[in-house]
Formats: sequence, structure tokens, C-alpha cells
Amino acid sequence: MSEELRIYVEVGFNILYLIVVWTMTLIMSMNIEKVAKENRSIASLFRWAFVLLALGDTGHVGFRVAAYALGGLENNALLVGIGALATAVTVTFFYVAMLYIWKERFKGKFGLLEYILLASVPVRFIVMAFPQNDWGNSVPPIFWGPFRNLFLMILGVGVLYLYLRDSIKTKDRLFRWMGYSIFFSFLFYTPVILLARDIPAIGMLMIPKTIMYVAIQFIAYKGLWPQSNIDRAFSTAD
Repeated sequence: MSEELRIYVEVGFNILYLIVVWTMTLIMSMNIEKVAKENRSIASLFRWAFVLLALGDTGHVGFRVAAYALGGLENNALLVGIGALATAVTVTFFYVAMLYIWKERFKGKFGLLEYILLASVPVRFIVMAFPQNDWGNSVPPIFWGPFRNLFLMILGVGVLYLYLRDSIKTKDRLFRWMGYSIFFSFLFYTPVILLARDIPAIGMLMIPKTIMYVAIQFIAYKGLWPQSNIDRAFSTAD
């Protein structure tokens, strides 16, 4: 794939993704009162999780689109870096919300593992505050980029473990599929963290990684929100 085609694919996907994630978040918000009472607290957490994700990704992928339009990533490195910082903050809180969703869904109690996951959040933010992160650069530093993402991996993989462990144990199909989506999101994301600096084409794995987040949003909506006739027409068969 040529560099020009790669840019067109990235820009097109980013715009489409923002439209989808914001539309779904708006639909979730507009219909939150229609959710069954026993599911409303979980649905509300999902709604706020995706508000955070959409806000951060508007900065991340939205600023990348703007940077391309203004002359390229290198010429607008500060804009790209600010967007990367925004999503680094919001995606962390996204997984905190996902942890509390697990707690609510499975009536879980916080123990050593859960507190370790929560402790990874302030540690990640402290690491992100170091000037060596060079947030004004469009390319993450060779050491600090993976290092700051290590703590997100700890949080995300911990949430993944809890979702799969308890959904399999309780035969909760809805949350099992969410667990699978989280698994594949990190499967696609890990090579990007480790290799994209040296092999830019690896960065295209961010597309399927991002699709996994959209999958989580659709799974949550289909499983927790009441389905209208239109929703049923477009939903997949069980």
C-alpha cells in the first residue's frame, strides 16, 4: 500500500469511526431511561465510558485528520501530540469504568487484583507527566511510549481477565463477547506499541483495534438497551 493510499484509508476510517461512536453514544444517552431498572446503573456506566472514549478519540484521530489537512503529521506534531495525550487520559478512565461495570454486573468485591488495577492508574499518569514523553512530537519516544502504555496494558488485561473469568463461570454470553472484543483490541494494539515507530505500516492495526471498541459499544447497546423494531431489523441473529 502506498503512503498516499494509507493516508486516505486512515483519514476515511477516522471520520467514519467518529461519526459512528458519537452517534451510538448519543443514542445510548437519549434512551438511557428506557433501560430496565436492574440494568440502568450498568448502562449508565457504559454510556459514560463511551462519552470518555469518544471525547479522547475526537482529540486523537480527529486531530490527526486535521493535521493531515494542514500539511501532514510532522508539520503539526504538537496537534498530534495533544490528541495522543487526550486519548491516553480518557482511555485510562474508560477501563476504570469497565472495571466498575464488572463489579456491578457480577457483584464483585475488590481484592488485591482489583486494587492493583486501580493503582496502575495514578502510576500511569505520573509516568505520563514526565517531560521525556515528548507529547509535542507526532512519534512516541522509543522507551517512554511503550513504558507509559505498560500500565494501561496492566489495567486493560486485568479487566479482560475479570470479564472472561466471571462471564464463563456464570455463562454470561453478553460479557463474554465483550471480553473477546477487549482481547482482540489488545492483540492488535500490542504490535503498534512495540513496532510502529520502526515499521509505520504496523500502525494500520489501529483500525481493527478501534473496531473492537465499536463492537463493545454495539454489544452493550444490544444487550442492555430495549430494542425497537428498527434495532431488531439491523441486529444479528443469536
